[in-house]
Amino acid sequence: MTAVVSASAGSRRRSALGWLALGLSLLLVGVVGGWFAYGGYQTRGVLDPESAGPEGTRAIVRLLEEQGVRVEIARDRGAAERALREPGATLVLPDAPALSDDAVRDLADRARHVVLVEPLSRALDMLMNGSRLGGFADDVASAADCEVPAAANARSARVGDLLVPGEGVQGCFPVDGEFGLLELADGERTVTAFDGRSVLTNDALTSEGDAALALGVLGRGETLVWYVPSLSDGDGGGSAPSISDLTPPWVSPAVVLLLLAALVTAVWRGRRFGPLVTERLPVTVRANETTEGRARLYTASGDAAHALDELRRAARRRLERLLGLSARSAPEEVADAVAARLGADRPRVRGILIDDLPRTDRELVAAADRLRDLEESVRAAVRTEGTTR
Repeated sequence: MTAVVSASAGSRRRSALGWLALGLSLLLVGVVGGWFAYGGYQTRGVLDPESAGPEGTRAIVRLLEEQGVRVEIARDRGAAERALREPGATLVLPDAPALSDDAVRDLADRARHVVLVEPLSRALDMLMNGSRLGGFADDVASAADCEVPAAANARSARVGDLLVPGEGVQGCFPVDGEFGLLELADGERTVTAFDGRSVLTNDALTSEGDAALALGVLGRGETLVWYVPSLSDGDGGGSAPSISDLTPPWVSPAVVLLLLAALVTAVWRGRRFGPLVTERLPVTVRANETTEGRARLYTASGDAAHALDELRRAARRRLERLLGLSARSAPEEVADAVAARLGADRPRVRGILIDDLPRTDRELVAAADRLRDLEESVRAAVRTEGTTR
């Protein structure tokens, strides 16, 4: 009776632990999903002026500061407007989908120089007289070929996205009739557009004349306001939009339905918790019998080359360990290392480890003997070297 009660209590404990694990797993999935759905928007990434990653732009910010330019980073629209109260400032304006057309124009009008570092069709059309996106110059360095001072000083640059100029807009760095940089000048005020991901990022700044181009375009004034758009910058108010605001109406009910279906499936499939049931095999097969059986299959098929490949593969693994090579080393690398260690003829070693193809069982046995002798020679050489040291 005691044994039955103990078994029942153990079963209940296992069941409770299973339900607890299921609940914690669902909670973890919800937290991770929520972070990816909303928190991911808040992480610093591409073209962020404080990011030291490959796609950040902290390097150009530091160079500008060394040149005497005061860089102010505005992570919302209000901060950008306050920073632009000082006359003569330069505004770095990335793509800001939360801003309306009027808000983009208002922000651009507050600066003397505007630099579009993620030029999309909307901003190009509004601020640069109908300019638009073109093709892409994949890893191509282009000469400036224009009178814009910043571009002329750089001489050449790798520009990435290409642009098509509108009326009165000057183009630089031409590639197949399109341009890597556009500039619209209106008196002392300028609007410049180029692909910041190909010019400004930390890993691209050292290419060709990209650093000179970036310093020339961004360092025109004493103050540079680097605007980093926020989801709360829209005209509707100061609060960030929720997930339901950013998705179609049917998405939220569908997500809830999928979560319920997942929960029901988990309960259905996980209603019994406990150890796996082991099944005893009717017989136990010794390892040497398995090896002999595979060898007989190779013999019956008459595939001597395949059998030798298996022997070579095992020998190369052992040689990699003896010579301290990586487990992912190519067969040619292993053969060259063996030849170098033994001072042997490289083509002969490659023939033993890779190239020789046996056609008969006699040739297979001879090749296997050469493979064994080569491995023993390497083992002896390594042992001798270790004893000498």
